[in-house]
Amino acid sequence: MKTTESNEAKSSDALPLSEMIGKDIKVSRFKKFEIILERAIFSARWLLIPFYVCCLLLIIILGIKFTQDFCFKVIPLAFVEVEQSEVILSILELIDLLLVANLLIIIVFSGYESFVSKFELEEHVERPEWMSNISYSNLKLKLMGSLVTISAIDLLGSFIKISEISQGVLIWQVIIHFTFVISGLLFAWMDNISEKNH
Repeated sequence: MKTTESNEAKSSDALPLSEMIGKDIKVSRFKKFEIILERAIFSARWLLIPFYVCCLLLIIILGIKFTQDFCFKVIPLAFVEVEQSEVILSILELIDLLLVANLLIIIVFSGYESFVSKFELEEHVERPEWMSNISYSNLKLKLMGSLVTISAIDLLGSFIKISEISQGVLIWQVIIHFTFVISGLLFAWMDNISEKNH
Protein backbone atom coordinates (compact mmCIF):
# COMPACT_ATOMS: atom_id res chain seq x y z
CA MET A 1 0.00 0.00 0.00
CA LYS A 2 2.80 2.36 0.93
CA THR A 3 4.68 1.50 -2.25
CA THR A 4 1.70 2.41 -4.47
CA GLU A 5 1.20 5.71 -2.62
CA SER A 6 4.88 6.51 -2.93
CA ASN A 7 4.78 5.62 -6.65
CA GLU A 8 1.77 7.96 -7.18
CA ALA A 9 3.55 10.71 -5.33
CA LYS A 10 6.67 10.18 -7.40
CA SER A 11 4.66 10.17 -10.65
CA SER A 12 2.88 13.39 -9.67
CA ASP A 13 6.19 14.92 -8.70
CA ALA A 14 7.58 13.79 -12.02
CA LEU A 15 5.04 15.97 -13.91
CA PRO A 16 6.40 19.27 -15.09
CA LEU A 17 5.30 22.23 -12.99
CA SER A 18 3.85 24.00 -16.06
CA GLU A 19 1.50 21.07 -16.78
CA MET A 20 0.26 20.96 -13.18
CA ILE A 21 -0.45 24.71 -13.18
CA GLY A 22 -2.14 24.43 -16.60
CA LYS A 23 -4.49 21.70 -15.36
CA ASP A 24 -5.41 23.71 -12.26
CA ILE A 25 -6.14 26.77 -14.39
CA LYS A 26 -8.36 24.72 -16.77
CA VAL A 27 -10.31 23.17 -13.86
CA SER A 28 -10.81 26.51 -12.12
CA ARG A 29 -11.95 28.22 -15.32
CA PHE A 30 -14.41 25.42 -16.07
CA LYS A 31 -15.72 25.56 -12.49
CA LYS A 32 -16.22 29.32 -12.73
CA PHE A 33 -18.08 28.90 -16.03
CA GLU A 34 -20.21 26.15 -14.47
CA ILE A 35 -21.11 28.35 -11.49
CA ILE A 36 -22.02 31.29 -13.76
CA LEU A 37 -24.14 29.04 -15.99
CA GLU A 38 -25.98 27.51 -13.03
CA ARG A 39 -26.70 30.94 -11.55
CA ALA A 40 -27.98 32.17 -14.93
CA ILE A 41 -30.29 29.16 -15.26
CA PHE A 42 -31.50 29.60 -11.68
CA SER A 43 -32.18 33.30 -12.27
CA ALA A 44 -34.11 32.47 -15.46
CA ARG A 45 -37.14 31.67 -13.31
CA TRP A 46 -37.72 35.44 -13.08
CA LEU A 47 -38.56 35.39 -16.80
CA LEU A 48 -41.93 33.99 -15.74
CA ILE A 49 -42.85 37.29 -14.07
CA PRO A 50 -44.30 38.91 -17.25
CA PHE A 51 -46.62 35.91 -17.68
CA TYR A 52 -47.98 36.27 -14.15
CA VAL A 53 -48.32 40.05 -14.50
CA CYS A 54 -50.30 39.57 -17.73
CA CYS A 55 -52.52 37.03 -15.96
CA LEU A 56 -53.28 39.67 -13.32
CA LEU A 57 -54.15 42.12 -16.11
CA LEU A 58 -56.48 39.49 -17.55
CA ILE A 59 -58.25 39.32 -14.18
CA ILE A 60 -58.78 43.10 -14.36
CA ILE A 61 -60.19 42.73 -17.89
CA LEU A 62 -62.52 39.97 -16.66
CA GLY A 63 -63.61 42.24 -13.80
CA ILE A 64 -64.47 45.03 -16.25
CA LYS A 65 -66.40 42.58 -18.46
CA PHE A 66 -68.19 41.14 -15.40
CA THR A 67 -69.25 44.65 -14.30
CA GLN A 68 -70.45 45.53 -17.81
CA ASP A 69 -72.54 42.37 -18.12
CA PHE A 70 -73.96 42.81 -14.63
CA CYS A 71 -74.93 46.45 -15.19
CA PHE A 72 -76.18 46.29 -18.79
CA LYS A 73 -77.49 42.70 -19.05
CA VAL A 74 -78.52 41.37 -15.64
CA ILE A 75 -79.87 44.47 -13.85
CA PRO A 76 -82.23 45.45 -16.74
CA LEU A 77 -83.80 41.96 -16.52
CA ALA A 78 -85.27 42.95 -13.15
CA PHE A 79 -87.39 45.67 -14.79
CA VAL A 80 -88.72 43.82 -17.85
CA GLU A 81 -90.74 40.68 -18.33
CA VAL A 82 -88.46 37.91 -19.56
CA GLU A 83 -88.41 34.15 -19.36
CA GLN A 84 -86.74 32.55 -16.39
CA SER A 85 -84.32 30.69 -18.64
CA GLU A 86 -82.92 33.99 -19.95
CA VAL A 87 -82.24 35.19 -16.40
CA ILE A 88 -80.51 31.91 -15.56
CA LEU A 89 -78.36 32.10 -18.71
CA SER A 90 -77.25 35.65 -17.87
CA ILE A 91 -76.31 34.56 -14.35
CA LEU A 92 -74.43 31.52 -15.68
CA GLU A 93 -72.38 33.77 -17.97
CA LEU A 94 -71.34 35.83 -14.93
CA ILE A 95 -70.46 32.67 -13.01
CA ASP A 96 -68.31 31.56 -15.96
CA LEU A 97 -66.33 34.81 -15.78
CA LEU A 98 -65.96 34.44 -12.01
CA LEU A 99 -64.66 30.87 -12.32
CA VAL A 100 -62.12 31.88 -14.96
CA ALA A 101 -60.93 34.74 -12.70
CA ASN A 102 -60.59 32.30 -9.76
CA LEU A 103 -58.65 29.93 -12.01
CA LEU A 104 -56.25 32.70 -13.04
CA ILE A 105 -55.61 33.77 -9.44
CA ILE A 106 -54.87 30.16 -8.43
CA ILE A 107 -52.42 29.83 -11.33
CA VAL A 108 -50.69 33.13 -10.46
CA PHE A 109 -50.39 32.44 -6.72
CA SER A 110 -49.39 28.79 -6.84
CA GLY A 111 -47.28 29.15 -10.00
CA TYR A 112 -45.28 32.05 -8.56
CA GLU A 113 -44.70 30.24 -5.27
CA SER A 114 -43.84 26.93 -6.98
CA PHE A 115 -41.54 28.20 -9.74
CA VAL A 116 -40.31 31.71 -8.88
CA SER A 117 -40.12 32.59 -5.19
CA LYS A 118 -41.87 31.99 -1.88
CA PHE A 119 -44.34 34.57 -0.60
CA GLU A 120 -43.09 36.05 2.67
CA LEU A 121 -46.62 36.26 4.06
CA GLU A 122 -46.71 33.31 6.47
CA GLU A 123 -47.94 35.44 9.36
CA HIS A 124 -50.32 37.56 7.29
CA VAL A 125 -53.88 37.39 8.63
CA GLU A 126 -55.53 37.35 5.20
CA ARG A 127 -53.24 34.73 3.64
CA PRO A 128 -55.46 31.99 2.11
CA GLU A 129 -54.92 28.54 3.61
CA TRP A 130 -54.61 26.83 0.22
CA MET A 131 -51.52 28.93 -0.64
CA SER A 132 -49.35 27.03 1.82
CA ASN A 133 -50.75 23.60 0.90
CA ILE A 134 -50.92 23.68 -2.89
CA SER A 135 -48.22 21.92 -4.91
CA TYR A 136 -47.72 21.47 -8.64
CA SER A 137 -49.82 18.28 -8.65
CA ASN A 138 -52.56 20.03 -6.65
CA LEU A 139 -52.41 22.90 -9.14
CA LYS A 140 -53.10 20.47 -12.00
CA LEU A 141 -56.07 19.01 -10.13
CA LYS A 142 -57.48 22.46 -9.34
CA LEU A 143 -57.03 23.44 -12.97
CA MET A 144 -58.89 20.34 -14.19
CA GLY A 145 -61.59 20.85 -11.56
CA SER A 146 -62.15 24.42 -12.74
CA LEU A 147 -62.29 23.33 -16.38
CA VAL A 148 -64.85 20.63 -15.52
CA THR A 149 -66.98 23.18 -13.62
CA ILE A 150 -66.82 25.73 -16.46
CA SER A 151 -67.68 23.01 -18.99
CA ALA A 152 -70.60 21.85 -16.82
CA ILE A 153 -71.99 25.39 -16.58
CA ASP A 154 -71.74 25.84 -20.36
CA LEU A 155 -73.44 22.48 -20.84
CA LEU A 156 -76.21 23.51 -18.45
CA GLY A 157 -76.69 26.70 -20.45
CA SER A 158 -76.97 24.65 -23.63
CA PHE A 159 -79.62 22.40 -22.05
CA ILE A 160 -81.62 25.45 -20.98
CA LYS A 161 -81.75 26.75 -24.55
CA ILE A 162 -81.82 23.27 -26.12
CA SER A 163 -84.41 24.29 -28.69
CA GLU A 164 -81.96 26.77 -30.22
CA ILE A 165 -78.97 24.38 -30.40
CA SER A 166 -78.45 21.63 -32.92
CA GLN A 167 -78.10 18.05 -31.77
CA GLY A 168 -74.57 17.74 -33.17
CA VAL A 169 -73.30 20.76 -31.17
CA LEU A 170 -74.90 19.40 -28.00
CA ILE A 171 -73.33 15.97 -28.49
CA TRP A 172 -69.89 17.54 -28.95
CA GLN A 173 -70.35 19.60 -25.78
CA VAL A 174 -71.21 16.43 -23.83
CA ILE A 175 -68.16 14.63 -25.29
CA ILE A 176 -65.85 17.54 -24.40
CA HIS A 177 -67.28 17.70 -20.88
CA PHE A 178 -66.74 13.99 -20.28
CA THR A 179 -63.23 14.32 -21.72
CA PHE A 180 -62.45 16.91 -19.04
CA VAL A 181 -63.99 14.69 -16.35
CA ILE A 182 -61.98 11.62 -17.42
CA SER A 183 -58.79 13.69 -17.71
CA GLY A 184 -59.29 15.00 -14.17
CA LEU A 185 -59.82 11.49 -12.84
CA LEU A 186 -56.68 10.26 -14.64
CA PHE A 187 -54.63 13.16 -13.21
CA ALA A 188 -55.86 12.33 -9.69
CA TRP A 189 -55.15 8.62 -10.19
CA MET A 190 -51.60 9.27 -11.47
CA ASP A 191 -50.85 11.64 -8.57
CA ASN A 192 -52.18 9.05 -6.13
CA ILE A 193 -49.88 6.39 -7.64
CA SER A 194 -46.83 8.70 -7.53
CA GLU A 195 -47.52 9.57 -3.86
CA LYS A 196 -47.76 5.86 -2.98
CA ASN A 197 -44.48 5.14 -4.78
CA HIS A 198 -42.74 7.92 -2.87
